[in-house]
Amino acid sequence: MVFGLRSGDGLAFKLLVSMGILYGLMSILAYSIIHMKHVKPLGFDAPLDRFSEARAVEHIRKLSKEIDGRQEGRPGLMEAARYINMQLETIAERAGSSIRIEIEESMVAGSFSMIFLGHSISLAYRNHTNIVMRISSTDSQDTDPSLLVNGHFDSTVGSPGAGDCASCVASMLEIARLMVDSGWVPPRPIIFLFNGAEELFLLGAHGFAKTHKWSNTIGAFINVEASGTGGPDMVCQSGPGSWPSLVYAQSAIYPMAHSTAQDIFQVVPGDTDYRIFAEDYGEIPGLDIIFLLGGYYYHTSQDTVERLLPGSIQARGENLFSLIKAFSSSSKLQNTYERVALMEPNGIVDQRAVFFDYMTWFLIFYSRRASLVLHSLPTVIFFIVPFFLRSPTVGLHSWLMVVCDFMKGMLFHTIGIILAIILPIVFAIVRLLFSSYAMSWFGHPHLAFLMYVPCSLVGLLIPGTVWRHFPLSQKSSVLKIPEEALYDEAKFWGAFGLYAFIALAYLVAGLSGGFLSFFSSVFMVLAWISFCLSTKFFGRQSLKSVVAYVTPLLPCLMYCVCFCGFLVQFLIEKMGMMGSLPHPYGYFVPDVIVAAVVGISTSLCMGPILPVACRWLARSSIIQFLLHFSLLALAISSQIFPYSMAAPKRVVLQHTVWTADASHIVESSYDFSVVDSNSLPFLFKYAPEVAKELQIDSDLSFGNTSHSLQRSWLASFPVSFLFSGSLKFPDGSKEILKQYRYFPQLSSYNQPTFSSTGSRKVYLELFLGSLEEVWVTVLNITGPLSNWSFADTLLPAPEMITGGPPSYICRLSGSSSDNWTFWLEANSSEPLRVDVAVLDQHLVESSRKLKSLFPSWVDVIAYSSFLSSYVF
Repeated sequence: MVFGLRSGDGLAFKLLVSMGILYGLMSILAYSIIHMKHVKPLGFDAPLDRFSEARAVEHIRKLSKEIDGRQEGRPGLMEAARYINMQLETIAERAGSSIRIEIEESMVAGSFSMIFLGHSISLAYRNHTNIVMRISSTDSQDTDPSLLVNGHFDSTVGSPGAGDCASCVASMLEIARLMVDSGWVPPRPIIFLFNGAEELFLLGAHGFAKTHKWSNTIGAFINVEASGTGGPDMVCQSGPGSWPSLVYAQSAIYPMAHSTAQDIFQVVPGDTDYRIFAEDYGEIPGLDIIFLLGGYYYHTSQDTVERLLPGSIQARGENLFSLIKAFSSSSKLQNTYERVALMEPNGIVDQRAVFFDYMTWFLIFYSRRASLVLHSLPTVIFFIVPFFLRSPTVGLHSWLMVVCDFMKGMLFHTIGIILAIILPIVFAIVRLLFSSYAMSWFGHPHLAFLMYVPCSLVGLLIPGTVWRHFPLSQKSSVLKIPEEALYDEAKFWGAFGLYAFIALAYLVAGLSGGFLSFFSSVFMVLAWISFCLSTKFFGRQSLKSVVAYVTPLLPCLMYCVCFCGFLVQFLIEKMGMMGSLPHPYGYFVPDVIVAAVVGISTSLCMGPILPVACRWLARSSIIQFLLHFSLLALAISSQIFPYSMAAPKRVVLQHTVWTADASHIVESSYDFSVVDSNSLPFLFKYAPEVAKELQIDSDLSFGNTSHSLQRSWLASFPVSFLFSGSLKFPDGSKEILKQYRYFPQLSSYNQPTFSSTGSRKVYLELFLGSLEEVWVTVLNITGPLSNWSFADTLLPAPEMITGGPPSYICRLSGSSSDNWTFWLEANSSEPLRVDVAVLDQHLVESSRKLKSLFPSWVDVIAYSSFLSSYVF
């Protein structure tokens, strides 16, 4: 590769290399912080008055490794409940005379409706186990306001659940022990809720909120969750009101919180128990604190104790204990009756504060009212600065010319940011046109930066190459100011103005994420002052002036690198489970999203520097070099396989059994689906043993293979809407008949009744047959349904199942020897159709064999689904 260097190119490459080293060092520091390298885990020999990660990990090992499965319908869930109870009893035995400890195990039942993933569902449940521990002083009353600490001990299908959420339970157990052994007597009661049914759509939390005697005493709550195996234990949701986040800001040892996370969380496909306590049932002030890294293993068989990130649980534990002390000591902690009485005149006003941590070292917090002033201030400065720059001869005409030049600078900076996003997208699409698979960066996140940062930087620099060809409104000869200085001035204040307007836009939209652009604009002013002073000594052509400009920006740049590095890492990990869209467009979506986010991140990290550095970097030789580097990275990435054991591809294997009654099979098949853009043909191409077992043609034509219907995946509704391009293969074995004596069956147990208005009520009984490990039963009801016995006899909004009429979906869960009984009411004589899908976690031998044939880079979520249809 040969470049024709021109005058000044040597200095330009010197600056480029220096910037590369600077950002490389910042990236190393950011990686260390994001992966909690700065937190030292304490061992078993830690003092008893300190939280110990090693002691917590021992609980995780017991729950996720020694106990075989904590899923509803499996015996491991009750074994986990017994273990938690035993640990709590041991803690209670060590309590001093000044502390009262109460432990209860309750079986909860109920029914309600909710919207999840944009779909309407109702849930009916029974016999789910909650374990509650209340720690209080001996003179406390049952009605005293209390703090709730909530975590769930159940796990999802096929996952050991070390991170999600044995880590939560272990942290809570270690904190309960710490409270007793440290001798601290809480001024207000602390309630630990170990709920046993979160993965089934927040049922344990709902059961506690609706039925437990202590639920009305809750004045605040902390929900502990995990969407991975460690990393920053981020405050992702806070409210109602700003009090919970203020308490966090004042008390967290390792603050990890961004108010912008609350803006983003609303579009993430998921939910937590925070929703039950803070939104749907109670409007209790609280925090939703979640492990966010290690998303590769979330809800997979690899969510094991070995995958936990060291230091993460130590930081979580120390934060939680400090938070518990702060909340329980606050005068704002009020029980339900006190809180409702204060809310009644005006209702609760959810004025979200703005807060963000700086590298987990400290947290910056200011109220919504303060943000109205602070985030408006850069815009005010933008319009006031022209008066100071042209004082004392400033007039309206000269002010307009200065503002006009600033607007030109803003326009060029905006075009650069747009190109910084578009170019990586273009490169990503072009690469996919010549590649046999997408997401090559999935198992190697650094590849995403190598592929897209250089071409994104090209986009930022392109406007700088033509900047000098556009005349300014001001005349240097009139002002007796060097033209070069006027161009620098317009570039800088234009970029500053863009960040100022972005901060203002966030403010007007009622969002909390404008702090990043506000933060950038503040440090840019300091950097500009330093630059102006340095030019008096070194001149504008010296790289020393660039150093003088960059130095004050370092705290801002470091924060941007850390923030953006975490964002890209989190996004890449989650791309393995974000769902697959139909081809051909679905093939491009993940790469386009990651390329765009890397482009935005590059703009955030490099944008504040460009007004000064662009003078040297916006050269054809630099742009050619960056483009060649991008092409090389794209070519190399196309040769790298996206998946590995440490970054597995998720595959759903459903052994589908259609039945006619309790003893007859109509059809049996293996249904496959994936939840990322690399489709099933890709999977079978690189998993030849599976293809051979399924008798797939060597050319992978799938000419004789049927596509799975959406209704075949009813048992996993509404998660099944993340699937596309599903295929099914016939199952020729007769093992199902040998394994099960009876299949699920729905029947009438009483004669229908008719009302005077003409409505008809049918009474139904659901028999689950001889299924061994039932996770959930899903009913899809279509027809003239006017009422039912679920969800307080209130019908939710109907759902539109692909290829069918409007439907009402209800999920039933909870083990019992009794059959499910319920009634449905129709407002006409037309028949009611009920489709039943029962998800059983037990696999017959042929299914287990098929699952075992997949290579190590595939994580298979496998289960059996029994489907049948009835008309009443």
